Amino acid sequence: ACADQACVPWWSFTKTALATAALQLVARGHFRLDDLIDNRPYTLRQLLQHRAGVPNYGSLASYHESIRRGDKPWSVTQLLDRVAVDRLDFEPGHGWCYSNVGYLFVRQIIEAATGQDIGAALRHVIFDALGLDSVRLVTRPEDLAATAWGNRSRYDPGWVYHGLLAGPPGDAVRFLHKLMCGDVLPPELLAEMIDCHPIGGRLPHRPWETTGYGLGLMIGQMTSVGIAMGHSGVGPSSVSAVYHFGDRTSPCTIAAFAQGNDEGPVEHEVARLARQMRAPANAASRRARPTAGR
Repeated sequence: ACADQACVPWWSFTKTALATAALQLVARGHFRLDDLIDNRPYTLRQLLQHRAGVPNYGSLASYHESIRRGDKPWSVTQLLDRVAVDRLDFEPGHGWCYSNVGYLFVRQIIEAATGQDIGAALRHVIFDALGLDSVRLVTRPEDLAATAWGNRSRYDPGWVYHGLLAGPPGDAVRFLHKLMCGDVLPPELLAEMIDCHPIGGRLPHRPWETTGYGLGLMIGQMTSVGIAMGHSGVGPSSVSAVYHFGDRTSPCTIAAFAQGNDEGPVEHEVARLARQMRAPANAASRRARPTAGR
């Protein structure tokens, strides 16, 4: 298990932070959700919801082979060439397919709007205001080596092209809880964020009864605990699950991080802990308490 203050990789929970920062910039008038991006055929909303048709690198055998060999990450130009980024998987708005490349574009949009690299931009736009000083962008194998389970494979986080955050489980909980409770985004943009595009039903060996995606949020019904909103993630040697359960008598936010390469156990763990939650005397304090995976 990892304690509240142990630093752990957030993996794809980073997408929730990227989406939140993008929506903050929408609130500040930098751009609009439904305007086309530059001369591209899709919008920011479609990128955030994986509905832009942008191809992903997860299916590239050469991507995984390069990581196994310990190669240096490709340049962004090489990546986009190898995924043939101009050949969309479907017409924007007429399909759904998870795309890390789409979130690389979200990163670039945030960096262009703020004039900062993504680590500084996320601190400035989100984390400083929430007092979450321990959250940071990891950019080198040495950065991952300093996290809870180390980095025995010498994985280079540069392979995560949209960026990889790391921080204490407690900060993951505090960030998502404040976001879901309306302390981060204007109400109208939070409503847009949690508007769910349905994807499907049950997933084998995972607690999902229904699955969908908002803007940077996995959303669906989990067994016996109602609607869950947050994100799971997986990377070399560890997995993450950070979810808000708003249907509970006392809404709660729970994070689980563990060694392994299967998101199912940490998702089952957050669902189990959510079922155990009761309204304590000091509800706000209890809801903000992080929980780490086994």
